Amino acid sequence: MKTPTKLLSLLLAVPLVLAAAGCGTNPAPAGDTGGNASNPQDKEVVKIGISQIVEHPSLNATREGFLAALKDGGFTDKDNLQVDYQNAQGDATTNLTIAQKFAADKKDLVVAIATQSAQAVVQNVKDAPVLFAAVTDPVSAKLVASLDKPGANVTGAADTHPDAIPMLMDFIAAEFPNVKTIGIVVNEGEPNSAFMLQTAEAALAKHNIKIVKAAVANSSEVKQAAESLAGRVDAFYITLDNTVVSAVETIIKIANDKKIPFFSSDRDTVEKGAIATYGFKYYDHGYQAGKMAVEILKNGTKPEDMTVTYPDKLDLIINADAAKAQGVEITDSMKSKMQNKENLINGSAK
Repeated sequence: MKTPTKLLSLLLAVPLVLAAAGCGTNPAPAGDTGGNASNPQDKEVVKIGISQIVEHPSLNATREGFLAALKDGGFTDKDNLQVDYQNAQGDATTNLTIAQKFAADKKDLVVAIATQSAQAVVQNVKDAPVLFAAVTDPVSAKLVASLDKPGANVTGAADTHPDAIPMLMDFIAAEFPNVKTIGIVVNEGEPNSAFMLQTAEAALAKHNIKIVKAAVANSSEVKQAAESLAGRVDAFYITLDNTVVSAVETIIKIANDKKIPFFSSDRDTVEKGAIATYGFKYYDHGYQAGKMAVEILKNGTKPEDMTVTYPDKLDLIINADAAKAQGVEITDSMKSKMQNKENLINGSAK
């Protein structure tokens, strides 16, 4: 009888030893980034929530660039990274619900793409780092106290280079001397649109060019608004207005049919069929925000100590086919203003 008793004791002891040993290799708590994320022994799953206001190429490219930077930084989806991507599809109630869900889920990091998403997230997520991207004016949108010292748990990447709009308006004034009025389809309910509209008005006033506005509240109104401007303006321009950009194909068609030069505020819209902008690749912009996320997750840097960034690459981008469709000849003078000749795009205009 003695042997079975010893064996039973040994069998009972083994799990206790294994349990005790296991305590030393448990994953570190979320937010404790002391381990090497690429080392399976130290692997922990980081939970990130991504809130995006609507689907369109610039915002999608921002998200793709963000995730690429995370991967390059050692965080791979479905390995040591769990990404909860939610898109509000332009609905304000859904946008708020997404932010509240992320707050309740206790994410390790929340990323908000576009101003409306960022405002909802900042109002609801107080206990986790928050990063924003594709936001035009984070101070006016009340996301951060200042660009240099964001404060609280929020920082991010703004998508407007301070020189972009003035340089585009200077380009229009210099290369299109017959343009005296510019029509803008705009949803002034978007803080980013209101800010960019004011900037454009100030820049155009220096050239005695007037702006004619056509207000919209949702994307279904964009076509009618653009049609109302045709015949009253010499050119079209749109800001980084998510309501308008979501339906930009309707403006491109009108611009082509009526031979009205159309200028935009982002590279993706130029690739679709606007003539020109001063811009950058939104993938690069998202990658920039992703590098900030890696800094937070891997090195424990606090958002309040991270200066808000904006794109460091700014160049003139021209769509030659769009220009032809809208009755504009691309001149050597226009081409000379491009630093990178690869920014002369062909073959995308419809």
